[in-house]
Amino acid sequence: MHFTIQREALLKPLQLVAGVVERRQTLPVLSNVLLVVQGQQLSLTGTDLEVELVGRVQLEEPAEPGEITVPARKLMDICKSLPSDVLIDIKVDEQKLLVKAGRSRFTLSTLPANDFPTVEEGPGSLTCNLEQSKLRRLIERTSFAMAQQDVRYYLNGMLLEVSTDTLRAVATDGHRLALCAMHAPIGQAERHQVIVPRKGILELARLLTDPEGMVSIVLGQHHIRATTGEFTFTSKLVDGKFPDYERVLPKGGDKLVIGDRQALREAFSRTAILSNEKYRGIRLQLAAGQLKIQANNPEQEEAEEEISVDYNGSSLEIGFNVSYLLDVLGVMTTEQVRLILSDSNSSALLQEAGNDDSSYVVMPMRL
Repeated sequence: MHFTIQREALLKPLQLVAGVVERRQTLPVLSNVLLVVQGQQLSLTGTDLEVELVGRVQLEEPAEPGEITVPARKLMDICKSLPSDVLIDIKVDEQKLLVKAGRSRFTLSTLPANDFPTVEEGPGSLTCNLEQSKLRRLIERTSFAMAQQDVRYYLNGMLLEVSTDTLRAVATDGHRLALCAMHAPIGQAERHQVIVPRKGILELARLLTDPEGMVSIVLGQHHIRATTGEFTFTSKLVDGKFPDYERVLPKGGDKLVIGDRQALREAFSRTAILSNEKYRGIRLQLAAGQLKIQANNPEQEEAEEEISVDYNGSSLEIGFNVSYLLDVLGVMTTEQVRLILSDSNSSALLQEAGNDDSSYVVMPMRL
């Protein structure tokens, strides 16, 4: 194997692929990236057995075909440290990878390509083509609500649900829930659900960088695959039953508050400074036309904000984890938001004013 490539052309796919590779591995080959040269194309593959990412680059110069695996992090660090306009010459010689650029020389250890595991492909049951920017928006609007290390492992991921011409993403950690839907050209009448693990979702979002580009999604029995012009991403699915999110959405809340998103966000941020560092609780007091926000902490410090809102129902006092409210306001984009409440023990529903494609549920706190 022997090829030359511009540093920039190699670094971008290498950084994305190395992001999948885990630093601490039980199998040495899993900390490596697989390099394959065929014709005028170089492909780079990284995997942690759950998620696999293949990046493809067109080579400008004729190349000698071959395949080998090399330490991902070291190759990436070498590329990063070289000058930006340099041409890199890479070849395999006696089971070592020789990297030359300008006056720099590096020799890296390798492992045979045959040792490199591939994620098995099951039959794909459903395929659709989506705009990258729309899928990215779907993920960005919901991924913050995924659990991190919950024993209910199916919460450490995101539910993707396909039904007639709609793709829905739902994430919850048991205290809050985020849901966002988009129109998608899917001719599937039955509802089809898959749970994509947290790491898979975050890696997928990193790939969707082309605002004009399309991504092809294949949902199989045990895998999801996404293909863009330069990358193919595959992730195992989480085997489990996701909670029925429709039952969680509050129904029949009679108290509708409409407020300025940025003003609320700033007021919550200021009040949060003096909330209890562990529980992050704040108290909301609603009265006609105004919202009072209060926080205090074990050091007996207090914060209070008053903000004008569009509200003309009866007065209500309710507590929330302020971080959850700030996360929601952080992903919304409209000037006005609406908050629907029923009483101090029921979850709140937050939505953008005049836009129903995203809904956020936050459970109240006892203060």
